[in-house]
Formats: sequence, C-alpha cells, structure tokens
Amino acid sequence: QVHLVESGGGLVQAGGSLRLSCAASGIIRSINAMGWYRQVPGKQRELVAVIISSGSTNYVDSVKGRFTISRDSAKNTVYLQMNSLKPEDTAVYYCNADAKSWPWDTGKNYWGQGTQVTVSS
Repeated sequence: QVHLVESGGGLVQAGGSLRLSCAASGIIRSINAMGWYRQVPGKQRELVAVIISSGSTNYVDSVKGRFTISRDSAKNTVYLQMNSLKPEDTAVYYCNADAKSWPWDTGKNYWGQGTQVTVSS
C-alpha cells in the first residue's frame, strides 16, 4: 500500500558529500516515522537516522555531526544529507517508513529497494 523509492546514492571520495532522497507514495494517511538504515555484506542492517512525526531525530553515534535527516511532509519525502563521508560509510542504504493507510491502522513497516553508497579512500 505504501511504496518507497530512494535516489541519490553513488560513488564519492572520502570527505565528500551525498544527499539521499526517499519518496513515499500510495495510500498514506499518516507517517509515524521515516528513517535510513544501511547494510554491508555479512553484517546486520543498522539504523543510521530516524525522524518521527513530531520532527524529533535520532542518529547512530558514528554519523552524528556528519549526517542530517530531514523531511518534506507535504511531499512524504525524507532526505539524508551525508557530509564528511568516510570509507566505512560504504553500504547499501535503505529507506524505512512506519505509515498508516487507513484510520484503523496501527502502522505498518515499509522498505525501499536500497541505494548503494560507496566512499573511496
């Protein structure tokens, strides 16, 4: 019922910047939270940043001060501005949303298809 489409990944040198975007579409009554996760082969997917409906944000310690999550509620879109990128930020980044489609919903979890971010040293 809700589809997430990410964009903005790519290859960048260490110290560079990238901006990821994730647009939600479909039957959306409300979005409780949107966030970004990342995963490297052989490791568990980890939460990078999340923004909840109130606008509060939270980040994994390794990206604090370098990454900024923001949203455009009118467009159901979330962004991740990534600055001072490091090789260890290399991963597939996934958009996640907890959204309601119907008045009786408690919220369902949705994932995007993922976008590759590669940071060269």
